[in-house]
Amino acid sequence: MEGGSWKESYKGMSADNIKGLVLALSSSVFIGASFIVKKKGLKKAGASGIRAGSGGYTYLYEPLWWVGMITMIVGEIANFAAYAFAPAILVTPLGALSIIISAALAHIILREKLHIFGILGCVLCVVGSTTIVLHAPQEREIESVKEVWDLATEPAFLFYAALVIAAIGSLSVMSVKALGIALKLTLSGTNQLMYPQTWVFAFVVITCVLTQMNYLNKALDTFNTAVVSPIYYVMFTSLTILASVIMFKDWDRQSPTQIVTEMCGFMTILSGTFLLHKTKDMADGSPSLPVRLSKHTDEDGFGTEGIPLRRQDSSRAP
Repeated sequence: MEGGSWKESYKGMSADNIKGLVLALSSSVFIGASFIVKKKGLKKAGASGIRAGSGGYTYLYEPLWWVGMITMIVGEIANFAAYAFAPAILVTPLGALSIIISAALAHIILREKLHIFGILGCVLCVVGSTTIVLHAPQEREIESVKEVWDLATEPAFLFYAALVIAAIGSLSVMSVKALGIALKLTLSGTNQLMYPQTWVFAFVVITCVLTQMNYLNKALDTFNTAVVSPIYYVMFTSLTILASVIMFKDWDRQSPTQIVTEMCGFMTILSGTFLLHKTKDMADGSPSLPVRLSKHTDEDGFGTEGIPLRRQDSSRAP
């Protein structure tokens, strides 16, 4: 009896969920690589002009930055398509793979150190992502973009949107999902472009993406890649899952066991990103001194005049 009930409760992943999974994984590969390429472009641009972290836009003239930007756009398109097939609670946490890729490439290409605990963090991200994938809810059947609009205008979601209007990330994903569903239905023969709600969602997506890109460029130019990626991921994912649960009521179609398992997987991913962030500046098993460096300091701790800005070991000879 118990075996039969288990088989009934676990029906496996639907075809749409599998499509969303594949698109989300490919998206993470492109986005993870784009962080490194854009970082290289920002470095080159900053060497000959005003840095993005200081409000400059010279990176717009740097071809390498545009290569990274195009790579990110490809990844975002794949991500955009994934939301049309699978629930956000499945797609969004898989962005952890982009953290692993960016951390590994930063170690190889940018010579940023990756501590052994950082590697453990990557493993935790993979374990957590696998847990969520295996227990993700089925995608909700949506017949029209007006149905999404009705969900978005319910009091609970409007209250949430009012609270996080400054944290645009989660709102952009809900709009992307709505727009993706509209395009998916349109391509299948049910035109959704005639509804004004579709264009409202499109406007929100464009506004949110432009705002996010501006602040992300400043963050990448000012801080270490392995610091930016985990923080961006944790905030973005947490708010998106919360927004999806409120708007699409993903958990209404799941048992308490599945919900708890998903949260355990998500906390495992957060633990992995925390390890990546916390151990980034650890070398030879010892954490570096918590000294804030100038924005115009190179990665070896030297200012533009070649003056060391990190405190030196007192045991060294003067």
